[in-house]
Amino acid sequence: MPELPEVAALAVDLSRRLGVTDGEPRAIVAAYPAAISALKTYDPPVSALAGLLVDDVTRHGKFLDVSAGGLHLIIHLARAGWLRWKDEQPKAPPRPGGGKNPLAFRVVLDDGSGFDLTEAGTKKGLAVYLVRDPAEVPGIARLGPEPLDDAFTIETLRDILTAAGRSQIKGVLRDQSQIAGIGNAYSDEILHVAKMSPFKPANAIATSEEDLTTLYEAIGSTLRDAIARSDGLAASELKKEKKSGLRVHARTGETCEVCGDTIREVSFADSSLQYCPTCQTGGKPLADRRMSKLLR
Repeated sequence: MPELPEVAALAVDLSRRLGVTDGEPRAIVAAYPAAISALKTYDPPVSALAGLLVDDVTRHGKFLDVSAGGLHLIIHLARAGWLRWKDEQPKAPPRPGGGKNPLAFRVVLDDGSGFDLTEAGTKKGLAVYLVRDPAEVPGIARLGPEPLDDAFTIETLRDILTAAGRSQIKGVLRDQSQIAGIGNAYSDEILHVAKMSPFKPANAIATSEEDLTTLYEAIGSTLRDAIARSDGLAASELKKEKKSGLRVHARTGETCEVCGDTIREVSFADSSLQYCPTCQTGGKPLADRRMSKLLR
């Protein structure tokens, strides 16, 4: 799933390709929903985008925002969605189809180029909204603070963790209404950098100045490092870069580059987490079942 660093890189890449960066914005010729499940709004219709110049490309948490003529095309790529740029789009409207990465939505520009939104797998979560105000999108309206904004201070983090009580820190970091943009992968990475158990209670961190400072610095450094690695990369290169930069996430059974221990996994119904026992849990493996005894 694309998270804050990848969506930020997509926004930069699209800004360049859509002419926003150099002050020569492209006009949208057409937008086509190819999967009925993808488009979540109907007013204004996607046909209202035709002829509008792109004003900007920004990000809200894990949502991408392409603004044009007072409208906002909001994209959430979910777990298996991706954005694919094409220098030349087909002239005919797309047909719904299968394949490994079936098309969900298409945007065509005035020079014939554009981008496709595709989504692999059978569980469909990719979402596209056309709104007049980004706050009309429920997922954006309930976003917590952006972790790289100047307003996200250590006291902001303390307040979030205190309010979360004994909730596991892994879940708090992933909760978009608590902190925007961090998902399953970067929460694993942040906790590895912080040398902290994913099951540590949030309020225990809030009451420890050392733990709070460590976690706050790990959030900033992990996300900024990932953004720096993605700087200047095209959309087609981002997945590979993300995978190569991860230290524990999706590396079950591999060797921790910090201490040499074996990276372990805890599996849940629809996701999993990865961690290093030596770095994060005092050498104790976490029980690999949903109701595992919490280690602090």
